Amino acid sequence: MIEVSAPGKLYIAGEYAVVETGHPAIIVAVDQFVTVTVEAARKVGSIQSAQYSEMPIRWTRRNGELVLDIRENPFHYILAAIRLTEKYAQEKNSLLSFYDLKVTSELDSSNGRKYGLGSSGAVTVATVKALNIFYDLHLSQLEIFKIAALANLAVQDNGSCGDIAASCYGGWIAFSTFDHRWVQQQEKQQTISELLAMDWPGLSIEPLEAPKDLRLLIGWTGSPASTSDLVDQVHRSREDKKTAYETFLRNSENCVNQMIQGFKQDDVALIQKQIRQNRQLLRNLSTVTGVVIETPALNELCNLAEEYEGAAKSSGAGGGDCGIVIVDQKSGILPLMSAWENAEITPLPLHVYSYRRKDQS
Repeated sequence: MIEVSAPGKLYIAGEYAVVETGHPAIIVAVDQFVTVTVEAARKVGSIQSAQYSEMPIRWTRRNGELVLDIRENPFHYILAAIRLTEKYAQEKNSLLSFYDLKVTSELDSSNGRKYGLGSSGAVTVATVKALNIFYDLHLSQLEIFKIAALANLAVQDNGSCGDIAASCYGGWIAFSTFDHRWVQQQEKQQTISELLAMDWPGLSIEPLEAPKDLRLLIGWTGSPASTSDLVDQVHRSREDKKTAYETFLRNSENCVNQMIQGFKQDDVALIQKQIRQNRQLLRNLSTVTGVVIETPALNELCNLAEEYEGAAKSSGAGGGDCGIVIVDQKSGILPLMSAWENAEITPLPLHVYSYRRKDQS
């Protein structure tokens, strides 16, 4: 049996702007995981996940295509990852076979509510990694990212794929997305192998080293949010507010680039300054678009953190889910944890997750 895991993620800065080609964000992988197991099977395979149902969904293959034996399919990301990885495997002359694939996730609360840690990206990456081993494909880290990104695009095309980058690379990363239209056009003309070998315009994934005195705190508001829906709302507004949106993009790029310098210069204060600046940029974007990014609960989470020397903002698309706080290691955090709990904000005991070198292959 093959078992692989991929970590969840949190956005630190650059949200919304990152969906535009070449605009940077900072993302971190956290130590909660989606785990995929693959075990060889005969004549029929299955996909099982307790997130949706204890009953496995049965599938078979017709004319080289994977076919479900039920109409309703909640496993879009897994199926897209299987389809693309197997397409690559066929190009490498691997014989396709059957297997039972099982998914377990730590990225939800005990009652199944999502924390906003990027479960779709993590399950996509874990599926590609598992089949990479199953079919002995020897995919590189970047090739795993690219196949997972193609799978993500097949399901939803309004995301940046930053969650996939974080799940692939682990640790802290500076990320800029690729030109999605270019990739989708090339996909129609190239084999998967050829597309993986090409440079994707705009794509940048740069590991960052956090300052030794930096501490990341995470609070959960208890209210799940739909990232794709919120991004759709902002996209609909950007055409009407083109000048304001372009100003937001420029300011976000400058803010995140300054924050990246904070990482490279081991400067926690500079990172905190840009966290506060990014929070204000997102609040301005909310005003321009009418999309609620910083909910009242996120606002309280951030304001309480500021009272205890932390620099805070919403994480990801906002609208609920998590807020993040950057504090200096020397700052005491117990008073903030107590204040959050009194405000019904749940501190999440998450840590930054970095792959060991041998885990990245």
